[in-house]
Amino acid sequence: MRPRIICHMMSSIDGKLHPSRYSMPHGFDRRHFVTQYENVAASLGGEGWLVGRVTMAEIVKDERGASIATGDIGARSAWLNPDRKPTFAVGLDPDGKLHYARPTVGDDQIAAVLGEHVSDAYLAELRQSGVSYVFAGKDGHDLEAGVDALGETLGIKTLLLEGGAGINAAFLKAGLIDELSVLICPGIDGVRGIQTIFEGPEAGNPGYGRSLAFKSVETLDGGSVWVRYNVESAA
Repeated sequence: MRPRIICHMMSSIDGKLHPSRYSMPHGFDRRHFVTQYENVAASLGGEGWLVGRVTMAEIVKDERGASIATGDIGARSAWLNPDRKPTFAVGLDPDGKLHYARPTVGDDQIAAVLGEHVSDAYLAELRQSGVSYVFAGKDGHDLEAGVDALGETLGIKTLLLEGGAGINAAFLKAGLIDELSVLICPGIDGVRGIQTIFEGPEAGNPGYGRSLAFKSVETLDGGSVWVRYNVESAA
């Protein structure tokens, strides 16, 4: 059974995703709102959070960047570190490009979502590093298979999707987002071309067939607004 997926994001009032670019909040440092976002995320009760390869590379400080997803390929089955932590930091890495010096991000066990084409050598490297892994189809882009595996293998019941615009749009188009949670900060970016919460190809129309059902709204310290919607199928 796949996890319930909450897309949890922080944005400026114009929908942009990079806090370092926001205008300075009145009476508060930007870091206040980053901490607020993290506290709100913790209140959602997820057993894991998910980001894309680029973001995970920044988190784990991977500087090698070269894929070793080649070589002999044997049977594919998910692997869960027996010494795992109870919560997970999940990275989408279809081609097996990331390398890990440690098995955790803070108190969270790292788990990779891979394509079945990655090499046996790469999987051996992950096991040696203590990084759990599951598969998302042959090329690593079958999101439904990947999140099903996160539920079945890792036991994740609620997953926080904290991706960039492209990943969020892909999950939305696939019908895999159950709830949208957005912390809107009192800041403005205002520059054209900066990532927003969802960005996909026009031909794909990621939001088609989706409808937002209001759940709750709360004003938080510093003037930020936390709004939640259930994501439903459009009537």
